[in-house]
Amino acid sequence: MINQYQAKYYAFELTKRCPSDSVEKLSATLMDAKVDLNPHQIEAALFAFNSPLSKGAILADEVGLGKTIEAGILLSQHWAVGKRKLLIICPSSLRKQWNQELMDKFYLPSLILETKSFNQFKKNDVFNPFEQNQIVITSYNFASNKSDFLSLVNWDLVIIDEAHKLRNVYRPNNKIGNNIKNALELRKKVLLTATPLQNSLLELFGLVSIIDEFTFGDIKSFKSQFSRLNNEEDFDDLKERLKPICKRNLRRQVQEYINYTNRIPLTINFTPSKDEQLLYDMVSEYLQRESLYALPNSQRHLITLILRKLLASSTHAIAKTIGSLAVKLDNKLKKIKVNQSFDDIFEDYDTYEELEEEYYENDVVEEEEFYSDEEIKAIENEVEELFTFRDLAENIVHNAKGEKLKTALEQGFDKLREFKANEKAIIFTESQRTQYYLKELLEQSEDYKGKVVLFNGQNNTPEINEIYQSWIAKHKGTDVISGAKSADTRAAIVEHFRNEAKIMIATEAAAEGINLQFCSLLINYDLPWNPQRIEQRIGRCHRYGQKFDVVVVNFVNTNNAADQRVFEILNEKFKLFDGVFGASDEVLGSIESGIDFEKKIAEIYQYCRTNEEINLAFDKLKEEFKEDIDVEYKKTRQKLLENFDEEVIEKLKVTLNDSEIYLNKYQQWLWKITKLALKEVANFDDNKFLFQLNKNPYNVPNINTGRYQLNKEAESAYFYRLGHPLAQSIINYFKEINLENSTLTFDYTGTKTNIALLEKYIGKKGSLQINQVTVSALEEEDYIVLSGVSEDTRLTKEECERLLSLPVKEQITTYEIYKESILENTFDKNKATILKQIENRNAAFFDEELEKLDKWSDDKRNSLKVTLKELEEEIKDLKRISRLSQSLPEKLSMRKKLKDKEQKRDEAWRQYEIEGRKIEEEKDKIIDIVEAKLQQKIESKLLFKINWELI
Repeated sequence: MINQYQAKYYAFELTKRCPSDSVEKLSATLMDAKVDLNPHQIEAALFAFNSPLSKGAILADEVGLGKTIEAGILLSQHWAVGKRKLLIICPSSLRKQWNQELMDKFYLPSLILETKSFNQFKKNDVFNPFEQNQIVITSYNFASNKSDFLSLVNWDLVIIDEAHKLRNVYRPNNKIGNNIKNALELRKKVLLTATPLQNSLLELFGLVSIIDEFTFGDIKSFKSQFSRLNNEEDFDDLKERLKPICKRNLRRQVQEYINYTNRIPLTINFTPSKDEQLLYDMVSEYLQRESLYALPNSQRHLITLILRKLLASSTHAIAKTIGSLAVKLDNKLKKIKVNQSFDDIFEDYDTYEELEEEYYENDVVEEEEFYSDEEIKAIENEVEELFTFRDLAENIVHNAKGEKLKTALEQGFDKLREFKANEKAIIFTESQRTQYYLKELLEQSEDYKGKVVLFNGQNNTPEINEIYQSWIAKHKGTDVISGAKSADTRAAIVEHFRNEAKIMIATEAAAEGINLQFCSLLINYDLPWNPQRIEQRIGRCHRYGQKFDVVVVNFVNTNNAADQRVFEILNEKFKLFDGVFGASDEVLGSIESGIDFEKKIAEIYQYCRTNEEINLAFDKLKEEFKEDIDVEYKKTRQKLLENFDEEVIEKLKVTLNDSEIYLNKYQQWLWKITKLALKEVANFDDNKFLFQLNKNPYNVPNINTGRYQLNKEAESAYFYRLGHPLAQSIINYFKEINLENSTLTFDYTGTKTNIALLEKYIGKKGSLQINQVTVSALEEEDYIVLSGVSEDTRLTKEECERLLSLPVKEQITTYEIYKESILENTFDKNKATILKQIENRNAAFFDEELEKLDKWSDDKRNSLKVTLKELEEEIKDLKRISRLSQSLPEKLSMRKKLKDKEQKRDEAWRQYEIEGRKIEEEKDKIIDIVEAKLQQKIESKLLFKINWELI
């Protein structure tokens, strides 16, 4: 066991702040995260802020390589050093997924901020709801709408997911993009997108300008210099400028570390019964009418969309909803106060709130309405009609699609048996009522009785509560329990599905943030019209860690031309259901918003009556989403953003090796100081890195007695990690402990490994001191400086480290330090070496920044020259036309135009001089700011001094 001197040294090593370009900087974060160690993700996280002057990066890995993990590493690292103003902007459909992943993988608390929660904060007198002590997650639309509040927060880091949605930000009419860009202008940002370049280099200009306005000049100079890339010199210049700001890893480069499986598609056709078809036709005709009293104009599009989804789901789903609409309309007619919200009617549709925000037009204002006799009669007829629809739906007990579900399961499980996968199936539906119908239907079979579990947005049935209580009892005294009931209930259902059930029937709530990689059969009982939602669903099973191919089943209604065309476009154009990764970067990247695509499909259902109209509309929609981007731009993207495989692969090997070395070292240090601190209150198992804590020795909350394990896979114990309150208490105790000068006798023979480096010091003595040197310049860095001397020589840093790793046989208080003056002199030299290294590194960063600003100022001047060149060309043309003019009036007219143009040119020249000075002033101002940051502030703190002997 180590002693207190070694423990203090380790405690400072574990908490030191490292430079931006060091793998060690991320070691504590990687040690704490419940994620596998993938070198390309570590590389990407390091790249994002490789230079302390960096304002951010575009992380552009291909689909499926874990950009979310890369961002999570960055967020964790910021959180660990106390930088906690953190923001994530993402599509609304991904908010819950981010929320869950941050907690499950990184133990990071987060808050989803949307209209309802924002307004609640305001009611509670919170001036700016974006000011939180946890990570804020919000959607693009909400961030844009609340950009004034967004700009007031001094964000430490902003993550923008699916950032290709902002690629047209260079256009002045791109309202959402410019609102977000302007609100976050001075903040550090990381953009995540697999498609940073789609159809125009201007998209790259737009994305880069969000991060750093000084990478390129303005749009005019960019167009003139790069829009065509006519020569190799311009191409190389563009590639060099993108190199420090954009990183892209490819799947083929990381196959050594990650194994990917295939998707196998299976299509099940069904034909509705006569009554089902009649119900569909009647409700569809009703929804297509120009005017309806049951659906307010402000929410007509949203409600129509959901009703169509429920109608396609099951008669059980549509029956109660239609009945509720009838009652609501009837109460309105009878002057009974009606809730303007439709929340209660669509409570079984999990994504209603999310869609409501996307389709939001304006606030619903309650007004008393007055109807004429004619209108009253029309409303009465509509109410009666709605009740007729409801009655017909309720009388349809068996659904054709439901009956075919059994066939789908049989065929799907046959496939799983072929490659010996677990016989587990996840069935997705868009309605909770359909869930209950399917559960009842399946459990009529002996094969599935008692083997079906439900998962939805409520998760509040007696059966689910029983599963939750059993799970709590099983995992009592472990880190598996988060304490948040909704999250723990989700975890309990997933575990029940993995260990007990055969089938999970889930609504969209299960498409977000849960890991079902143990399941290889996915059935889209109801197929969303949003391609990104489908990809999200499939991603629950077909993900990193999946060992088997995943079978994806879809149902197609043979009686419905629109349903068939929806499936065709999702399958053939978006390629969602087969291949290694399903939807390609190019195709998914071409969708500005899955919601927009969904709206277009909804419009076809709403306004097309005949099969011919439906086919024409889908043909047009198909054309809008090309399977591949322009071939030339595909080549350009590869040349610009992709590095040679050999170079990348070699670097990944180095990163993996370095990361594993640091992680192993950190784990050993934490384990050793934990054993010393808890020796009186815990029992340790060194082989499993596990201990039983019998008593909490610190007056700190959230430290429970029980089993702890330094292992990410720990399920029957608390996951012991650097960020755990117990570990933090131990580290703080040893950092603050005061140690007297002592003589330590290190036992070389007592070590299990031979350390050849120290053999020459056996039988000798010397002294050693440890200092913490903190350097504040471009960033704050801590260095633990080990200075040692023996009888006749100075020890190297590595020799000091090895000496301190040996067991201590004896410790005696010392009043005089051996060769203290030489020791101090050694420390001064070591410190000077470190400061010189920092100075050289920061000088290189400064040179890079200076080169960037030089190019920026050249670009800005180039833009002014383009304007002058255009004016000169126009003057030249006017002179030529004037010479060719035959009549005097024409010549006089041309002369006047020429004079006006020459005046504009002269004014442009004067402006060129003025702007030139402004550009230089702007550049000098930025350089002054950087130079001020380069001024070093140095602090030294002595941790302890010892004399040593080696036996």
